[in-house]
Amino acid sequence: MPASQVNRKPDFTSVIKHAITQHVKDNQFIGLGSGRAMTCLVRELGKKTFKKNLKFVVTSLQIGIEAEKAGLFVLDAPQTEQIDIVFDGADQIDANLFMIKGGGGALLREKILMYSARKVIILADSSKFVDQFTRSVPIEVSPFARTTVYRNLIGIGAQIELRQSATGYPYFTDNGNIIFDASFTFILNPEALEKELTCIPGIVEVGIFTRRADRYYKASSEGLFSIIAFRKDGPYVISP
Repeated sequence: MPASQVNRKPDFTSVIKHAITQHVKDNQFIGLGSGRAMTCLVRELGKKTFKKNLKFVVTSLQIGIEAEKAGLFVLDAPQTEQIDIVFDGADQIDANLFMIKGGGGALLREKILMYSARKVIILADSSKFVDQFTRSVPIEVSPFARTTVYRNLIGIGAQIELRQSATGYPYFTDNGNIIFDASFTFILNPEALEKELTCIPGIVEVGIFTRRADRYYKASSEGLFSIIAFRKDGPYVISP
C-alpha cells in the first residue's frame, strides 16, 4: 500500500453536507455526540443561516465548546422536549449494526440521547465497520463501586484496564465517574452481554449500543460515502 494511503483520515465533508441537507429541518431540537465527525458537523452547522432556529444538547464539554464557537444555541439537558434527531459517531459497528461507543468517555450521555430521539444518524469512517467487535468495551463505573465492579468483571472473563488521563491519573467522565475498558475474548452476543453488564451494581452504563440507528453514513478517505440502514433481513445500502 502506498505511504500516502496509510492512516489517511476520512473526509467527512460530503457526508456532513448530505446529512444536514437530508435530515436537519427548521425548528428542530438536535442532540450532538462526540468525536471528530461531530466537530466537523458543528462547524458546518455554524455556517447555516437557519441555525438561529435550532436548539442543541451536547454530550461532551469538547463539543459544547465547539458549538458555542459556532454560535449554536445549546441547552444543558433535554428538558421537557423530545429530541428530534441525534447525530453521533461510533468506535466500532458490527455486521448487525450494533455499536461500541465511549472511546471519548461520553457513553452515558450518548446513550441517553439516543434513546430520547425520534431519529438517530451515525457518521463513521469505513474502518469502524467490522464483522465482529475486536476492541474493548468502555464501562462507566461509580468510583464507590470500583473494587466490586472490577471483581465482577474479572469473574465473567474480562480483562480490565482503568482508563487514565494524559497526566496519568484516573480519567473522570463529565458525570464524575471512572471508566473501565473491558476486553473480552469474543463478543458473540452483544445484546446478552449488554444486559449482563448493566445488571452489575455500580456499573452506570455500558458502551455496547444495541439500539440501531436509523441511518449509518460510511465515509472513505476519498470523500465518498455510502448510507446503510437495517431491516428484518439485515443491513442494506441506500444510494446517496
